[in-house]
Amino acid sequence: MPKENSTKNIRIAFYLNLAFAFVELIGGIITNSVAILSDTAHDFGDSISLAIAWALQKKSNKAKDDKYSYGYKRFSLLSSVILSAILLVGSILILKEAIGRLFNPQEVNAQGMLWLAILGIIVNGLAALSVKRGKTLNERAVFLHIMEDVLGWIGVLVISIVMIFVNLPILDPILSIGISIWVLFNVYKNIRATFNILLQACPKDVDVKKLTEEIKEIEDVLSIHDLHIWTQDGLSHVMTLHVVAEKNYETIKIKVREIAKTFNIDHVTIELEGEDSACEEKTQS
Repeated sequence: MPKENSTKNIRIAFYLNLAFAFVELIGGIITNSVAILSDTAHDFGDSISLAIAWALQKKSNKAKDDKYSYGYKRFSLLSSVILSAILLVGSILILKEAIGRLFNPQEVNAQGMLWLAILGIIVNGLAALSVKRGKTLNERAVFLHIMEDVLGWIGVLVISIVMIFVNLPILDPILSIGISIWVLFNVYKNIRATFNILLQACPKDVDVKKLTEEIKEIEDVLSIHDLHIWTQDGLSHVMTLHVVAEKNYETIKIKVREIAKTFNIDHVTIELEGEDSACEEKTQS
């Protein structure tokens, strides 16, 4: 059921985001606001990535088979890479346009921006609520990008109110630059997090030192070595290790798996060895 909910939540966010992106495009042209057009590019990028995320989330729910022995969970990471690439290109193009307008500010329709901002906050707020409680990396990434939209529209709302009373068209490109820089910063964070997973870095929520100490404290465990921990998609963690013990192998296996569960590790492979066994990987830790 949680996996089905993940797919449903992303689907709802996709439809809301795509519908509003078209409204936003028309509104940005009518109001002549580069800030709104910059957010339009962002929204269309999000819509494409949401469609991909939706498809890949469904794909990632497939069970393991002969082709993918760990299952299809990592397919959900592809959408993060694609999203980052789309946002990177879009943000650079908008930055170029906004910087040009800094030196040549153009009049904008502040009243129209105000009404679009209110609508944008409502629609994007509903989309954010649909994925707020999600557990998957996809849903977290989607929530982050939609919240960027909400914050961007709050900025448009504030600036449009100011420009209704004070003629400062330069505020529009300044806001656009701010939104683009914020997006680029989060693109960097998303790429870093995604590649950490793809490069099999230890999950941030696993305290390896504490985990190692707890396993060593199990009765009859002499030492452990060749410990490896990685994550498939940011949520499903995997661990393999060699345990040197004198006896009670089955009891030790059970206790190691119980400890692993407390660290959110749900797939454990244990190789048990005697103290005098010949292990090529043995490096006492």
